[in-house]
Amino acid sequence: MAVRLFSAETVGLDGRIIDVEVDVSKGLRSFTIVGLADKAVDEAKERISYAIKNIGLKPPHKQNQKVIVSLAPADIKKEGSGFDLAIALGYILASKQAVFDSRRTLFLGELALDGALRPVPGMLSLSQTAEHARFESVIVPKGNGIEAAFVRGIRVYEAANLSDVLLHITNEKPLAALPPTPWKGGTVAAPHNFFDIRGQETAKRALEIAAAGGHNVLMSGPPGTGKTLLARALPTILPPLSREEALEVTTIHSVAGAKREPLATERPFRSPHHTSSYVALTGGGTSPRPGEITLAHRGVLFLDEFPEFDRRVIEALRQPLEDGVITVARAKSTMQFPARFMLVAAMNPCPCGNLGSKTKICVCMPSALFRYQRKISGPIADRIDLWTEVGLVDHKELGMRVDRSVPSGADIRKRVVSARAIQERRYKKIGIRMNCELGIRNLEKFAPLAGDARLLLDAAAKRLDLSPRAYHRVIKLARTIADLEHSEPIKEEHLAEALQYRPKEVLL
Repeated sequence: MAVRLFSAETVGLDGRIIDVEVDVSKGLRSFTIVGLADKAVDEAKERISYAIKNIGLKPPHKQNQKVIVSLAPADIKKEGSGFDLAIALGYILASKQAVFDSRRTLFLGELALDGALRPVPGMLSLSQTAEHARFESVIVPKGNGIEAAFVRGIRVYEAANLSDVLLHITNEKPLAALPPTPWKGGTVAAPHNFFDIRGQETAKRALEIAAAGGHNVLMSGPPGTGKTLLARALPTILPPLSREEALEVTTIHSVAGAKREPLATERPFRSPHHTSSYVALTGGGTSPRPGEITLAHRGVLFLDEFPEFDRRVIEALRQPLEDGVITVARAKSTMQFPARFMLVAAMNPCPCGNLGSKTKICVCMPSALFRYQRKISGPIADRIDLWTEVGLVDHKELGMRVDRSVPSGADIRKRVVSARAIQERRYKKIGIRMNCELGIRNLEKFAPLAGDARLLLDAAAKRLDLSPRAYHRVIKLARTIADLEHSEPIKEEHLAEALQYRPKEVLL
């Protein structure tokens, strides 16, 4: 008679419950797994056989019997090694080597040949799926327990090996359920701080505004002026993750196999090399997986040497910068991944870096300069809120002692956190968190222009030839500047500062 247990796998970022049905009958020796299983699942037959043998039970490969394992639904591709534990227990139950009730338990884990359990990726998503499907408990390998216990409403048991699981489900030696994992916001351990950077006050101010409202920023300047240093210091002024944001970030990084700690405590800072491929940035594959754009969700995506990225990669930023999601369409499936990140880009003024320098000569051919600037198209330029110059710093200033009157990273962070809190309270009823997410429909209500601010904006828009998108982004940027000063109406000075961050030259 066939027996049924339950396991799960991730499809995109979501978990999917998989029924594991096992039947054992007399016949020629065989062990078959059906249900669109990939190579890793098919190879489970050997891992399971020797794991069962090495814990002292009768394995499938030494019995004259036919073993069939069906993974349902049959039309969904099964990938990975997370089904090992459920299949092994299904065989033990079907061959009557143990008796237990498995109806309300989810089994997850990869088996080693000696019966030890190895962690599997995507555990937070799978645990959430078990809770939504009303399972009572989930059994996971050692190393996955803290992540799984972050989900409330389900009992999580952590086991070191197959023997421990058998002793638990047969009630011979029950495991202790893990306590719910508490949420503790972490401190940012960035190698650089704004307080250590000499000069560049204009760029620091631009990054403060960007951090306060979640805006996109592009820094332009000669090589070696501190663009990369400023970008890497940015995480020190970002507000800490909330519990909900930590849940999102941990789920993404766990599914992608990029998780270093059980729970995310810091905002992601992703800095892919400019030779990274289109798929590496956007995500994809036969079964689409998150790319760098999604791994930067709720954090920062830093693109150094921005125009050196492939044109196709740069243009792929259009949808996520506008909508906060990225849709990856493939022949067999279409996935939508979250992508609400701050874009921080850095570029030289030209390929050699000396364009506009008073001391060095630019050696770039006009055609090379044209190609370099053409990499940043009008639609991408429109989606960047702040354009700031990062000029050369005087050598004397580099050798000076730190000016204690200059705000430290901690001081800037307090202002950013305060501005973010104002935004969260303001937008609580419409389900957004930051000014950068504000839609056109609510712009007039939540970003009113005081006095002659509207006249100033209209005049500047005509002079700068702003597109409607850029026009609305200037208002949202001014809204953030006003929030940093705890001002409800947007005044002329707020709007004037926001307009200063538009690009000084029109990119072709």
